[in-house]
Formats: sequence, C-alpha cells, structure tokens
Amino acid sequence: MFKNVILLCLAVATLASPHKLAPSGYGYSAPKHPLSYASHAPAYEAPEQSYSAPETSYHAPSYEEDEEEGKPFEFEYAVTDHYNGVDFGHNENSDGTVVSGQYHVLLPDGRTQTVTYTADPDNGYQAEVTYEGEAEYPEPHPYHPAPPSYHAPAHSYSAPTHSHSAPEHSYSASEHSYSTPSHTYGKPDGTSHH
Repeated sequence: MFKNVILLCLAVATLASPHKLAPSGYGYSAPKHPLSYASHAPAYEAPEQSYSAPETSYHAPSYEEDEEEGKPFEFEYAVTDHYNGVDFGHNENSDGTVVSGQYHVLLPDGRTQTVTYTADPDNGYQAEVTYEGEAEYPEPHPYHPAPPSYHAPAHSYSAPTHSHSAPEHSYSASEHSYSTPSHTYGKPDGTSHH
C-alpha cells in the first residue's frame, strides 16, 4: 500500500513538472518555443557577367580598281510615227575615252527636246538641252459621244415562186401479145377397150 502511494506521488509530480522529458529512444530535445523559427536570408548571389562580344572574323574584301582602257563603240536608232505622234531617236559613239551622243523626243506639247552630251573621266557628264517648235495647249473639248449607228436590217426575204408543173403521162396501153390456142387433140379411132 505504501508502495502504491509513492508511485502515485511520482506520477503526479511528473505530470505537474513544467519540463517534459524526451521520450525514450529519441536523441533530440524539444524546441524551446513553437514560434521560435527564424527564416534564413537566401545565400544566392547572381553570377558575374562574363559575356564579351565576339571578335569579328569577317574582313571586307578590298577591290583594286582595274584601269582598263575603254573600247570604242557606236550605235544609233530612231522611231517615227506621225499618225500616232511618236518621234524619238538616240545616237552615241565613243573612242574608248570620251563618249558623246545625242537623243531627241517629241513632247506632248508639240516641241521636240534634243539633248547633246559628252562624258569623259576628267569632266564627267556634260549635257546641253535645246527645244524646237512652240508649245501648244489646245482647248479641251467636251466629249460628245456619237449617236448610235445601228439600223434595223432591211427585209430581203421574198416569197418563193412556184415551179411545179403537172407530170406528163408517159405510159401507153399495152399491146395484146396472146394468140388463140390451137386444138392439139385428135379424133378417137373408135376402138373400145374392155
């Protein structure tokens, strides 16, 4: 009985103790306070940029100007169509160094424009522009469409003429080609047969 009282006192003292013993079999201690967790600052650091622009391995090609002498040439053409108001032409020639030529064109206002030019390595392109004739600007006329030229076709039909005639009779009465038959039987000789 005495032992039971002692065990009961120990049990009450253990339950009343502010510090609980860690359960057997575990080697950790209970946390001091359930809200004592402190967050740790992140230890991440951005890497340093090690990018460098690549070196250009492309090299622009070098062109050496070839000093070739020009070749002589010559050409000429012209187109003239007075009905449609077209008139232009061009001629050009070169001795291999200096190019000279001339072209002309009939403008819509009625004048003819002529360009005479020369070109060489020292002076470049030199041109002289001249005009022949006087500019004309006719008054615009309002458009009046022509009346329709359609006419109803004339009737060229005529009634056909009758060319029928009664047929002629071409038959004739047939001739009689039969003759009276002749008797070919003979008279009996009177002999009787029994």
